[in-house]
Amino acid sequence: MNNIPIFLASASPRRSELLTQAGFSFTAMPSSVEEVIQGDTPSEIAEDLAFQKADDVYKRLKQEYAESNYMVIGADTIVYYDGEILGKPSDKLEAFDMLKMLSDRTHQVYTGLAIIRRINGTKTATLFHEKTDVTFYPISDEELRAYIATNDPMDKAGAYGIQGPFAVHVKKIDGDYNNVVGLPIARLYQALK
Repeated sequence: MNNIPIFLASASPRRSELLTQAGFSFTAMPSSVEEVIQGDTPSEIAEDLAFQKADDVYKRLKQEYAESNYMVIGADTIVYYDGEILGKPSDKLEAFDMLKMLSDRTHQVYTGLAIIRRINGTKTATLFHEKTDVTFYPISDEELRAYIATNDPMDKAGAYGIQGPFAVHVKKIDGDYNNVVGLPIARLYQALK
């Protein structure tokens, strides 16, 4: 895996940390693509958004690595509840509304992954996703306001991070914990093997 340069098409410190912990050598190169939501299901949407990011970085690298092999990993995490996709909140009020809706309920977290390889001048793409069910305890308005005041929810899909101060409100998860953090590292590793 580490015999060709690997690029992570993400600015997420959490994704970088998971890749580093798993022993990957890589360069973080965030995508600058204007994401367009396409697809009919949450899994299709997450995979397509991951592909858009990875393909953007792949195209930027193509000139620099014209004669070389390389790999780009793109990831996108979405929160899905009751037929609605919850992205990053635009403001604190939207963060409150999202978390209030998810309080005392179970929702799904989908992370789409796109691996684009350039091997001997040939481009190949592999897309897949991971889904995790997450259940919250009942959360009071006061607790929600205190959490939102930390600004932790503002850059996270569904307005929360499972690995931070919000962890005290997570009743249970069914599936891959790291998927909720933003990168199902074990699934990625198995796909790359």
